[in-house]
Amino acid sequence: MDRKWLQTYREEIEAFSGKIGEFQEGKIAKKDYKGYSGGMGSYAQRDQTKHMLRLRIPGGRLSAERLKFLAETVEKYGVRRLKLTTCETVQLHDLPAEQVPAIMEEAIACGIICRGGGGDNPRNVMCSPLSGVQEGEAFDPTPYAEAVTEYLLSICRDIHMPRKLKIAFSNGVDDSVHSAFRDMGFQARRDGTFSLRIAGGLGASGQRMGVLVDEHVQPREVLYYVKAMVDTFCRHGNYENRAKARTRFMQDTLGPDGLKEAFLRNVADLKARGGLEIRSLEALADVCGGGGTLDHPRAIRQKQPGLYAVEYHPIGGVLPAEKPAELYAAIEGLCNAECRVGPDETLYVINLPAAQAEEVLAVTEDGAETEFEHSVACIGATVCQQGVRDSQGLLQAAVRAVREAGIPDGALPRICVSGCPSSCAAHQAGAIGFQGCVKPVDGKPRPAFKIFLGGSGALGAARFGEAGPAILEEDVPALLVELGRAASAAGQGWAQWSEAHAGERDAIIAKYA
Repeated sequence: MDRKWLQTYREEIEAFSGKIGEFQEGKIAKKDYKGYSGGMGSYAQRDQTKHMLRLRIPGGRLSAERLKFLAETVEKYGVRRLKLTTCETVQLHDLPAEQVPAIMEEAIACGIICRGGGGDNPRNVMCSPLSGVQEGEAFDPTPYAEAVTEYLLSICRDIHMPRKLKIAFSNGVDDSVHSAFRDMGFQARRDGTFSLRIAGGLGASGQRMGVLVDEHVQPREVLYYVKAMVDTFCRHGNYENRAKARTRFMQDTLGPDGLKEAFLRNVADLKARGGLEIRSLEALADVCGGGGTLDHPRAIRQKQPGLYAVEYHPIGGVLPAEKPAELYAAIEGLCNAECRVGPDETLYVINLPAAQAEEVLAVTEDGAETEFEHSVACIGATVCQQGVRDSQGLLQAAVRAVREAGIPDGALPRICVSGCPSSCAAHQAGAIGFQGCVKPVDGKPRPAFKIFLGGSGALGAARFGEAGPAILEEDVPALLVELGRAASAAGQGWAQWSEAHAGERDAIIAKYA
């Protein structure tokens, strides 16, 4: 961002420092404060003396410089809880009020801008986490994701949208960013263009797949499409009812064809005016040569010969406080090594020669060991004001139960656990998903989770799962163990068993309903 923009941002941080102080003194109501703080990427937690700060990281790129900043921030401010998010950001939790603006200011030096991290703003622009290094990708969309980020930040003060806007770029081989059902989903094609779907999304009021509006977007013209989406949303979005104020509801008010027509008309109008072509890109540094060979289930061979990416999935996406410093020590001085935050709460360390990859593997031995342990969970109701259920507590209990039962790898899929209907863990797109709720038992409300079955975010095969019954929170681990045992007894993995034995699967679930 240019100097003038950053000066205004610093003034906003100074003003926010006063607001957060007034909130702590009880001079600002919780609802009013949330409306202000969200635009700065921060929210008060359920314990309102503590705060969360969301570090906006375009494309999930946690460069060595940013990783060093994170490690130093954890040490300097005594941060003990870090959360990798499904929008490829890092959240710092349990912060005293005075630390939040200080960290915001210090983050600027390494290119981390928290502005627009929450509230009714364009959110963190996502990108396939292994873009640029993944074998088989159509092309690397990272520079375009970063260009879109720069553009959105440049206009974020000038627009007033009904709600947030989420944009994702897929590299054409991995769609963990869920480009099929984002507000805007760009998917790289082998002919060097993007296909584009718009107005998809998840949430309490229903979910929608995106509408395919263009199959050959020229990469240097993506800003025309982004601005057209902002204009379409501002013109046709619902400003009266927040429950209906997401882009996906324009499919209802305009119809998919009407939405496509209105959107493409805005694109054409903008192109006629000109001025939004991406004329230069900030080139990514050349990847240095690698060396050695490595065979490990968490080591991913890159398309660059002799280089590897290491996958690390902390359980529930909760990153141990000491981990940023350990990872930085392992990659310090390596040519263009960096971390990438994935939308499934997995951290990837890329551009590693074999010897250094082995060092990173050793540092990350505490992560997930099975497909099930790669499950996704939001931060949950013990921290989040919006939360209904403790999604992190449920996942931890389930992991313990599955380990103790000796369920073999593959018998259970990764699950997606959202603590409330807001769908932060994309539970509708999980093979098994859980949504926090309340279940009446003998006339009394009990903590529970509604189960969803059969969702997928796979490239070209995205679908939403079917909602099932509510299961008492205390029964979910036992349910998962019984399902895993049944698949294992049949000698099958989850996907095969669930399809071939749907009746048995549903009967097991019914026992706990």
